[in-house]
Amino acid sequence: MTKHSGPPGQPDQPQPAERDAWLSVSARKNRRRRVVLADPRGRGRVLRTIIELEEQTSVGEKLIRDLIRTQLRTGLALGGTTLLLLATLPVVFYAVPWLAEVEFVGVRLPWLLLGLLPFPLCYGVGYAYRRLAERHEQDFVSSVDR
Repeated sequence: MTKHSGPPGQPDQPQPAERDAWLSVSARKNRRRRVVLADPRGRGRVLRTIIELEEQTSVGEKLIRDLIRTQLRTGLALGGTTLLLLATLPVVFYAVPWLAEVEFVGVRLPWLLLGLLPFPLCYGVGYAYRRLAERHEQDFVSSVDR
């Protein structure tokens, strides 16, 4: 018989000192705990939308297509406006001859505008497009996260 053995027919019971030692060892073991960081109620829809985007389902394709269409529309609008502005300058100078004769520091106005205006204009249009594209992407991400 072991020292844990009780009367015959009854299960072995550990002594109180051994039971306390066993509990302290098991209490020290790391156990998994569930940690909840956010409200789980709205999370299912977000995960479903993200999965649709990753798996390229018809809904995910439509969301991506709408983002690309918005980006393209913005790019074409800014590019068209820039092209229109730069293309009308020669027409204006041809239609208004006295404006073409104006000089600054010995250089005529058409040469100054057509030689120097496109660089800061293109930089400004590029900067505006980048800002608008980032805003469209933020809108897209916020609509997916809702």
